[in-house]
Amino acid sequence: MPVKSSQNRSYKIQKVVYQIELPMVKHGTENLAARLGAFAEKYCRVIASDHVVSLTDNAMGQLAFQGHELLRELKLEVPEHRVMVHINTFHTPAHLHEILESCGGLGVRDLLIISGDGSVRLPKLRPADLGIGGEAVTSVELIAYIRKNFSGFFRLGAAFNQYEPPDHEHAKLIRKLEAGADFVITQPVIAPTAEIDELHRTLPVPLFLEAWMSPRIELLGECIGCQIASGSAFDPIEVLHRLETRYAGRSFYLALLNFAKQFELVVR
Repeated sequence: MPVKSSQNRSYKIQKVVYQIELPMVKHGTENLAARLGAFAEKYCRVIASDHVVSLTDNAMGQLAFQGHELLRELKLEVPEHRVMVHINTFHTPAHLHEILESCGGLGVRDLLIISGDGSVRLPKLRPADLGIGGEAVTSVELIAYIRKNFSGFFRLGAAFNQYEPPDHEHAKLIRKLEAGADFVITQPVIAPTAEIDELHRTLPVPLFLEAWMSPRIELLGECIGCQIASGSAFDPIEVLHRLETRYAGRSFYLALLNFAKQFELVVR
């Protein structure tokens, strides 16, 4: 079904860009100084290439340093709209506001708001924390809360999971758009599909297609919780180029990019 929303906050993307996800530095990691140095080097390569750095929030429930903490402590440059920080619902209210206020102070204007994976070690926002009713806080409620309390300062992104039942996921996407989402990022796309074609045609806000850059396609199945059929070796660069041809003019979110082997081949 076409995606429609009464909201219209679309912004113009000046050129095709990649949003490049960086591996975050986990808590308790060995050789912390070396890991921080490697993170900073990758960050600066992406910024120098005029693309966008994407910083995750305890991905897969694994505790890691927050994006704003790394930006602040490593004194990294934050060009406008070139850094995107993920925020999920597994925070205390105080920590949520620390993240939002720190991002604002650092000049981070783009946020990807997701429900998140969580873990038993992470607190979960409750409706009362946001001053709302209901039984749980999802990305819909968090988008609406940030939109209301930060007066449009941030551009807010939402996720779309094309591997979920279509009717359910489309209804959820409409709620995210109504709550205030400014752009949408899919789950990894490994081949053109009718569902992605429809989003490409009808979504009223900018759409970023996630590209899986690891040749280990079986890992994608583990991440999304379903089996991915693959009858031959998976070539992520070939797939990316095929998707760029099919969805000309779209921007892509690159997950698990191998900086040593793929960066110069992909980023241009």
